[in-house]
Amino acid sequence: MDPQDRRSRATEGFFGRRHGKTIRPQQAAALESGLGAYGLDLSNEAPAELRTLFSADVSTVRLEIGFGGGEHLLHRATEAPAAGFIGVEPFVNGMAKLMMAVREKPLANLRVHNDDATRLLDWLPQASLDGIDLLYPDPWPKKKHWKRRFVSPLNLDRFARVLKPGGKFRFASDIDTYVNWTLLHCRAHGALLWQAQDAADWHRPYEGWPSTRYEAKAIREGRRPAYLTFIRK
Repeated sequence: MDPQDRRSRATEGFFGRRHGKTIRPQQAAALESGLGAYGLDLSNEAPAELRTLFSADVSTVRLEIGFGGGEHLLHRATEAPAAGFIGVEPFVNGMAKLMMAVREKPLANLRVHNDDATRLLDWLPQASLDGIDLLYPDPWPKKKHWKRRFVSPLNLDRFARVLKPGGKFRFASDIDTYVNWTLLHCRAHGALLWQAQDAADWHRPYEGWPSTRYEAKAIREGRRPAYLTFIRK
C-alpha cells in the first residue's frame, strides 16, 4: 500500500472516547510536560532505526496499543530497561495517569502517542518493531459494532508491515467473541501464526504478566481471560 494511501485511511480504527472525568490541575500539568518529554512528533519522518527515539540505549522496540491506565506498560518498561516501549492511548485520563507516574519515576526507554494508533502504525518504518501488544481492547460487544474492533484485515496488514520477521503480536481479552474473532482474522490474514503448545496455553498469562484492573474485574465477574500470541512469518 502506498504510504500516502495509508495515511488517508489512518483514522478508520478509532471510535472510542477521548475524555472522561475532568482531570485535576496537577494531572493537566503532568500531561503537558510529559507529552513534551515523551510524546512522538509524527509530523517529522520516522527514523529508520527506532532505537534512536529513546534516550536509553535499547536493543528492541515494542508497541502497546491502548494502554489504559498504564499498569502493564509501566511494569514492562521498568523491568526491561534495555527495551524501548512506545505506548498509545488517545484517552486523556489514561495518558494523564501515566504521565503522573513517570513524573515521579522517569523512564528513559519510554515514548508515547496520544492519538489514533493507526496514525502511528502508518508512520513507523517497515519491519521496525519487535512486538505489538493489544491488551483488553474495547470489545464492541454488539454485533452491529464489530466492524469497530481494532483487529481488522487492514490493521493486521499494518501489524504485518511494521513487525520484524519473528516479531510477536500479543492479544489478551476476556470476551469470547473477540478472542474467536481475532483467531479467525489472524488465520485468514496468513502473515501471523498463532503460537499454542497445548490446550491450556491460551489461558495461561504471559511470562511476567502483571494483573491489571481490567483483568481483575473480568475474573470477579466470572469471565476467563485468554492470552494469544502470534508470530510474524
